[in-house]
Amino acid sequence: MAGDTPLVLEERHGAVLLLSLNRPERHHALNAALNAAVEDAVSRAEADPDVRVIVLTGSGDRAFCAGADMLEASGVEERSTTPALKRGGAIGSIGSTPLPVIAAINGYCYGGGARLAIGCDIRLASETATFRLPGSEYGLVVAAATLPRLVGAARAKEIIFTARRFDAAEALAWGLVSAVYPHEELLPAALAMAQEIAAHSAGAVQAAKRVIDAATLSDEATRLENEANRTLRGSTEQVDRFRAATRRVTGR
Repeated sequence: MAGDTPLVLEERHGAVLLLSLNRPERHHALNAALNAAVEDAVSRAEADPDVRVIVLTGSGDRAFCAGADMLEASGVEERSTTPALKRGGAIGSIGSTPLPVIAAINGYCYGGGARLAIGCDIRLASETATFRLPGSEYGLVVAAATLPRLVGAARAKEIIFTARRFDAAEALAWGLVSAVYPHEELLPAALAMAQEIAAHSAGAVQAAKRVIDAATLSDEATRLENEANRTLRGSTEQVDRFRAATRRVTGR
């Protein structure tokens, strides 16, 4: 939290909880404090029997989530003092929650931010949304375990190997998002879909989510991605690549 400004804005719409990432000065980049705030918000939502669906977005008009905070991750800025993460931060908690989660992607959706969106159950995008998975440029593996179930193996390889930026129309054509809306219609559409889901049996919806995830997610693939990153992260090449990318992106 910066001053009195929450890092995650919470807004109830009946049985729907709207969570808005709120570091607009960094395009909602995931630092330790924001990761902890998302973890906490998701855990509290799970403990509330009146919450049936989560909608996740970024505050403002420019970004959903720009990925990991590069200045903190590269050591240029000191890591914020926060409680230890228990569920893998934003990506881990959103990916593991039994509650259905709709991502309302309203701008930049890069790196860890794209991985966060991929971990949601349904993705809707604004016409202004843009996407990029730059892990191979930075010397890491990002979303290789989860992206193929959405776009297929060949397209996932293209997206991850090239690390190129693509727009909402391409994301829709490839199956990464379910629908694209004019910017001002995105959040109302996401909330309307969430209300429709919330009106159904919570037990049946959550059971269906477990079954679909069991049918399409691979624990072995996730283990291999994590293992690869343990090997890659901190190597001379990965550190050099990440610092070079940090300088390009932030000028620092």
